[in-house]
Amino acid sequence: MDCVNDPKIEKVTVMSSSQVGKSEIINNIIGYYIDIDPCPILLIQPTVDIAEDYSKRRISPMIRDTEVLAEKVADSKTRDINNTILMKVFPGGFLAMGGANSPAGLASRPIRVLLCDEVDRYPDSAGNEGDPISLAEKRTTTFFTRKKILVSTPTIKGISRIEQEYDLGTQEKWCIQCPGCGEYHFIELRDIQFKYQKHEQNKKVTYTVNKVKWRCPSCLNEYDEYTMKKQPARWVAENPSALKNGIRSFRLNSFVSPWYSWKRIIQEFLESKNDPERFKVFVNTMLGEPWEERGEIEDEAVLLERREEYEAELPEGVLILTAAVDTQDDRLEYEVVGWGKGEESWGIEKGIIWGRPDDENTWQMLDDKLFKTWHFADGTGLVIACTCIDSGGHYTEEVYRYCGERLQKRVFPIKGQGGDGIPLVHKISRNNKYKLPLIMLGVDAGKTTVLQRLKIKKPGPKYCHFPLQEDRGYDQMYFKGLISEKQVVKKVKGQLVTVWENISKDKRNEPLDLRVYALSALRLVKPDFEMLEKRLKEVTDDQSKPTKKRSKKAQKQYGCVKKSVI
Repeated sequence: MDCVNDPKIEKVTVMSSSQVGKSEIINNIIGYYIDIDPCPILLIQPTVDIAEDYSKRRISPMIRDTEVLAEKVADSKTRDINNTILMKVFPGGFLAMGGANSPAGLASRPIRVLLCDEVDRYPDSAGNEGDPISLAEKRTTTFFTRKKILVSTPTIKGISRIEQEYDLGTQEKWCIQCPGCGEYHFIELRDIQFKYQKHEQNKKVTYTVNKVKWRCPSCLNEYDEYTMKKQPARWVAENPSALKNGIRSFRLNSFVSPWYSWKRIIQEFLESKNDPERFKVFVNTMLGEPWEERGEIEDEAVLLERREEYEAELPEGVLILTAAVDTQDDRLEYEVVGWGKGEESWGIEKGIIWGRPDDENTWQMLDDKLFKTWHFADGTGLVIACTCIDSGGHYTEEVYRYCGERLQKRVFPIKGQGGDGIPLVHKISRNNKYKLPLIMLGVDAGKTTVLQRLKIKKPGPKYCHFPLQEDRGYDQMYFKGLISEKQVVKKVKGQLVTVWENISKDKRNEPLDLRVYALSALRLVKPDFEMLEKRLKEVTDDQSKPTKKRSKKAQKQYGCVKKSVI
């Protein structure tokens, strides 16, 4: 707010976490110009609907409850046509509010003060007229004393608009003085030390956080939240030369917010760290950082080395099986995956069935894999609970026919759909010749989840196990295909977007697709792992009893030799 009053500064950018006062800064700037330095003002929100809501919940109450403003701005409920929800007129100027999705509100009357809120939520183009921020900035050209204020939480690194604007400015961080050595530091998650207890009850995991402290990177002394929030603080610029261009940019996170305790921040960190989508939200809204895919597995040797010897077809820990099938012109590729608590996974078998999908023998060989019984070391068996088969390509009719005849065994056709923000199991459509449930998958979300899980290094929730046995199919070619894609930023039709790009030399990505399909099958079943474990234990305990040999009829009723335990 101080640099808005600085005649040498034209643009102010704030990249921060949520709930640290960004909206209040905008409101105060508006109030200042209405009362002290009246002029034309434009406030842009991501959409017109959000602009209307902001006007009703933020602007109108501020004007109503501030005497000097109420005297100058008429109530929008009156019959004064100059004052509506999206237009507030006052002596010497006006406040217009609009949405970045509406070109009409961005390309008319000249303005002196431009306020852009949550710019990373803006559409790429205002209608067909181009970048909404650039359109609005053109309207300030005629004012020598123009001001441009942009605020937002960031989104994805490389395409985040607020990150780009921040980099153009002074890049100032809110740094707090260490009580020990006197150095000023920006408080980051990596410097936070904490202890916690993990609790599991009714399939839900909760955490109790205590003893949260900040460790100074310079002197390594540790201090609690109360001590640090009383310490002197200041803005420290990493790019002070931007002052020559009249641009100041600022960054702060939730560790300095008066509304967030450090325990609450760590609590949210623990609850989200194993879920890529939730952790992405945490990084953006709590740390105020753009999300970046870090630590990609560049070499398949890392995964080859962590393979392990299975003591049987099914290793201990597996509670349910799912399968995935990818259709090619000359073959079917399949994978059977075992799942345990916390969606810990075990690769059971990856294979290829050679033959055209329009040949009945090809599908018969697939039956031999999908409907066999897989056994643990003690002889207990499981069958596959759900299968997803890719219906894309040149053999859609054959896939539909195969799935239709086996629908009662949970064999479903699937179709992938790319795009950011589409959930893994997106929707179920029956718009096909056979009126079958066609499962629409958000493959981008699935690939993100799979590749994030491959980075987990210790067995446990979401960890991926792979067998060492050569006949299981988990060889170098498999792992090359599993890490064959990564997210990259590209310019499409003049706009920066994130897309998945195949980076392998042979362009073979079937293993990655198969693992996404197998995970989708698990999500379709929605298993209760606690109940599955209980049922499997009951069967195992029963088989271990020194009783008379049971009849085949008695064996079937436990539902694990001839059918899945679910």
